[in-house]
Amino acid sequence: MPLMAAAFPILPGKTAEWRTFMEELNGPRREEFLESRRRVGVHERTFLQQTPTGDIVIVTLEGDDPGHAFGQMMSSTDAFTAWFIERATAVHGLDPSQPSSSPPPELVADTAKVPAPVG
Repeated sequence: MPLMAAAFPILPGKTAEWRTFMEELNGPRREEFLESRRRVGVHERTFLQQTPTGDIVIVTLEGDDPGHAFGQMMSSTDAFTAWFIERATAVHGLDPSQPSSSPPPELVADTAKVPAPVG
């Protein structure tokens, strides 16, 4: 199944706020979160990577067309999406509903494409 990964830096001093955001997604807003991803046909995984230069969120989307699904999720006009975009913008400093001038993530290595050793 196609997979897409993207990294989003967390603004300095905003990791605690990001964790609260994730607690809401995994708690009281869980069903809305799941439904928003089901609606566009993706499975999302989110990772926190702490680095010496700052914290980064790594998001993977898996589905038939994860890039298109991301666009659909971020252009939705429902109340959950508005809340999600507001929270994401506050902790990342960028609005995920706005088109990026950066190229999409590039897959550069995939062990599923490597044949298994013989022997």
